[in-house]
Amino acid sequence: MARRIIPVADVSAVPVFSGPVQTPSGVLRDTLSRPLQDLRISVTDRCNFRCVYCMPRAVFDKDYAFLPHSALLSFEEIERLARLFVAHGVEKIRLTGGEPLLRKNLEFLIERLALLTTPEGRPLDLTLTTNGSLLARKARSLKDAGLTRVTVSLDAIDDTLFRHMNDADFAVDDVLEGIAVAQAVGLTPVKVNMVVKRGTNDTEIVPMARHFKGSGCVLRFIEYMDVGTSNGWNMAEVLPSADVVARIAEHFPLAPLEAHSAAETAQRWGYTDGSGEIGVISSVTRAFCGTCTRARLSTEGKLYLCLFASAGHDLRALVRNGSSDAEIASAVAHIWQARTDRYSQLRGSGDAALHSPDERRVEMSYIGG
Repeated sequence: MARRIIPVADVSAVPVFSGPVQTPSGVLRDTLSRPLQDLRISVTDRCNFRCVYCMPRAVFDKDYAFLPHSALLSFEEIERLARLFVAHGVEKIRLTGGEPLLRKNLEFLIERLALLTTPEGRPLDLTLTTNGSLLARKARSLKDAGLTRVTVSLDAIDDTLFRHMNDADFAVDDVLEGIAVAQAVGLTPVKVNMVVKRGTNDTEIVPMARHFKGSGCVLRFIEYMDVGTSNGWNMAEVLPSADVVARIAEHFPLAPLEAHSAAETAQRWGYTDGSGEIGVISSVTRAFCGTCTRARLSTEGKLYLCLFASAGHDLRALVRNGSSDAEIASAVAHIWQARTDRYSQLRGSGDAALHSPDERRVEMSYIGG
């Protein structure tokens, strides 16, 4: 039988706008008046885990063709684009992957990005999401380079189940060591993200809450999402966040907390004994598209306006064909101003015309979560 191949990226990017030049004003809004404030930058499409909901081994096996190094944006190109996004109002940059710590000399990029400031002169909130496998050895250098915080993906506290889910025989204790080192060097507060898949790891909800309660980490539970096409997503495997909160509250009383900002994706709940908080991210059952301020830049320089997009805008072509900063910034402005994306809201409304059956959506491993 022929091996199943699922591309991680669109074959031909949507052409960027080439209209009148727009000078960045520090505020850029889309068709729904959502500002551009957050940029997620994928620095590699490679990962050393094969999590079933992101990079299943049946697709991303030893013969899978990842992007060649020449296709990736260089650190200089990333810095240039990031500077232009900041001029448009971006205040937070998150480095993602794949597994971003696999990108050689990533600290050099962080040093560059840490020097950027908003039009008002404020430093950026510079963060990174990692599976934690290399965090213990790299946390100090990341902090010294200027990284603000880290988010660690951890889908089970039980070692056997965790090894099954990462499909790379990686021990949970090694991730926990990375979290401890990150806390020790000041990459805090460390956020720990658990993707909950009903029937696979939902038995770990309370054990995870118990482990991280009082630890200083913010544990967040993420509904299993239909990102990409390789993970075989099924609504029956989604455990609503309301159920997650209810399960935890049976053991540890919770009270709702106010959001830090209107664009925050997680609903916050605090332990009533004051020993910390949890968060739930509910893009399936409680869409937050109306306040989405995030853009995503892929490893090879394509701009995506939604985690569930099927096509991107090729900024790398502009960077490498000699376009000026003004021309690239203007292209970004026109792209964002035309943005209409609200996939999760439409999915929740039962809209059957979201995607055709044969349409490929970009994979999470390509643009980050």
